[in-house]
Amino acid sequence: MNTDEVLGIFREAGAVLEGHFILTSGLRSPVFLQKARVFMHADKTERLCRALAEKIRKAVPGKIDYVVGPAIGGLIPAYETSRHLRVPAIWVEREGGEFRLRRFEIAPGSRVVIVEDIVTTGLSIRETIDCLRELGAQVVAAACIIDRSAGKTDVGVPLIALAEYEVPAYPADRLPPELAAIPAIKPGSRNI
Repeated sequence: MNTDEVLGIFREAGAVLEGHFILTSGLRSPVFLQKARVFMHADKTERLCRALAEKIRKAVPGKIDYVVGPAIGGLIPAYETSRHLRVPAIWVEREGGEFRLRRFEIAPGSRVVIVEDIVTTGLSIRETIDCLRELGAQVVAAACIIDRSAGKTDVGVPLIALAEYEVPAYPADRLPPELAAIPAIKPGSRNI
């Protein structure tokens, strides 16, 4: 599956939105990829995650013990990708502002792949890596459905992206005039 096919699935689901959006990272963007509109369709999610699992299988030599998703965005793609890789899916969630593996135990030396939905800055993946390494896990790669940085984000391990789609993102104090003229929307604050 290539970038155009991935974006086609997002467009079919009405998940490519234009306007002025405040991203989770705090950056501002004229494009928001509303993955929830894709993930509400099991058939679309299955196609994307099956293709992502194939890319992971080709890129990661050796055994994978777990797929780990950062909550909440990584839960669905991690689960569905793990199903195609035939390994358990677990997740980290925030506790006191930091990712923790609260509901599961993981043996030291376990080989894990982190699966995220969309990567912009890679912060959630880096925080997940820190959490897992503290537990003695070996993070062999990270993967995502869409890399909004088009390969520019360094997460500290190989990043496998099903699609690379460079979308501009700006700090709030450095908006281009055409974006500054549009009222900002924080996705999740209304039906977005």
